[in-house]
Amino acid sequence: MDWKALIGSQPALAVIPPKLRELAERRDIEAGETMFRLGDRLRGIFYVVAGEIRLVRRARNGMDIVMQRSRGGFFAEASFNTKVYHCDAVVAKPGAVLRFPVQAFRAALATDVMFRNAWMVHLAHELLKSRAQCERLGLKSAEQRIVHYIESEGTDGIVTLSESRKAWATELGLTHEALYRTLRRLQANGTLDIDANRIILSQRKKRTSPVTGSAS
Repeated sequence: MDWKALIGSQPALAVIPPKLRELAERRDIEAGETMFRLGDRLRGIFYVVAGEIRLVRRARNGMDIVMQRSRGGFFAEASFNTKVYHCDAVVAKPGAVLRFPVQAFRAALATDVMFRNAWMVHLAHELLKSRAQCERLGLKSAEQRIVHYIESEGTDGIVTLSESRKAWATELGLTHEALYRTLRRLQANGTLDIDANRIILSQRKKRTSPVTGSAS
């Protein structure tokens, strides 16, 4: 495996200790493939090199809810200290992943301080993203979830989607019909400006956010 090229495309891999690199396995993935399912035995720690993986759970109403989306980096970290995976892992875009043996990964964390510190920083970042996702899914209206997403995932009230509207609806915990309907209404009343995949929250609406009800 050409680790120099891998690190060039994924700088976060530079912290992987040499012995752990030797044990890594590369695997090509295809869109629509399910890498593992909820309750499957933990088979390894995965890292997305290219493509996109989504961790999905099924809600009581039958709707899929995206718990995590990775276009580069580790995923399913919540299963690291358990025996089974906590979600389904579905390939959204074709690419490749690395699989690290669980026991070797744990041993590397126990003995390599730099690697352990980098892992802790990564987990802290993922925790912040997870909290934002949980907060968003707890909001009652489609409008609140859309605005929350723009404010938390975008920059200065602007977000550029890298996925289809239908996929975005799933991430927001909405039907695609509800998303399209709400986007049309928000664009009509001046809350949003929409230019292809670029969605802009108007300055007037940002001053009084429908999520918090206060100045933002």
